[in-house]
Amino acid sequence: MLAAFGEVPRHLFVPSGLEHKAYTDAALPIGGGQTISAPSTVAVMLSALQLTSKDRVLEVGTGSGFQTALLTKLVSEVYTIERNLSLVKEVGNKLIEAGCGTAKLRAGDGMLGWSEHAPYDAIIVSAGTDEVPSHLAEQLKAGGRMIIPLKGRINLITRGRSDLRFRELSQCRFVPLLPGHTKH
Repeated sequence: MLAAFGEVPRHLFVPSGLEHKAYTDAALPIGGGQTISAPSTVAVMLSALQLTSKDRVLEVGTGSGFQTALLTKLVSEVYTIERNLSLVKEVGNKLIEAGCGTAKLRAGDGMLGWSEHAPYDAIIVSAGTDEVPSHLAEQLKAGGRMIIPLKGRINLITRGRSDLRFRELSQCRFVPLLPGHTKH
């Protein structure tokens, strides 16, 4: 994972004028009330998922695309959903510029997941909520892992054959997970 952080140029994923802060360990605004998470937060979330190079991953909340770029370096398939259509258009170009253009991007309601490519080995949700969206839980394969901010705490969820097991990892602050999608 450290190699992935070294390969992905974070400054490409922050807004113009904030490049000088790209390598600080801080969340930064990316517009539309959204942020790019602090690198340490991204590292905690990715590390907890224990990803392998063969994994198929669903990312909910593409945002700036930085985490998406990291995922392309770590796993074989990345599917990412962003509710803001204008961000999706920007991210595609940024991923190509960063040499990470293998992710499949889509504008849409992240709470619904992306059922056409399910089941997923891992799901990473980059927005906070009070409960696990049922569609996401259904798209996680048995033995799969989901990382999701729940009620202000990052949770690692493991899917058993008939249940979900929760483990709280740390406190967090995320923008809210919202239904639907928007053009800007």
